Amino acid sequence: MPDSAARFTLTSPDLRDGDALPAEHWADAFDCTGDNRRVRLAWSGAPEAARSYAITVFDPDAPTGAGFWHWLAWDIPAGHTSVADALPAGAVDGTNDLGTLGYLGPCPPVGDRLHRYEFTVYALDVPTLDLPASTPPTIAAFTMSGHVIGYARITGTVRR
Repeated sequence: MPDSAARFTLTSPDLRDGDALPAEHWADAFDCTGDNRRVRLAWSGAPEAARSYAITVFDPDAPTGAGFWHWLAWDIPAGHTSVADALPAGAVDGTNDLGTLGYLGPCPPVGDRLHRYEFTVYALDVPTLDLPASTPPTIAAFTMSGHVIGYARITGTVRR
């Protein structure tokens, strides 16, 4: 994140910053039985120069040595300040670290430490990242990083 990136506000009716992520947002894969519902997000106070937004959900505590990308979305038009079940027209639902498109809810290993899930909205200085949905998550995140002018974050936690 650039040191010059402005902070703005991110809220959710589904999650308060630092609280446990409700089970309906957990994965419906592996041995988890969540509904895999995206967390609804709304943001305000973003830089006026924002030309688009991107969203990531990242688990820095995943036992991979490199964390785990649960969701990346980009090319969210600048006129939008929230997302719910569907992304606005023109936005891209990217590939997560499992290799599937779209949101993949948490499902940390049973008995593992508390996992943090960082929901971050980035204000970008370009209208499009011009990346296909199949772009690997680390490449998409790297491409975003060169265009961040502001960001907002809330964190949810899960332990099984």
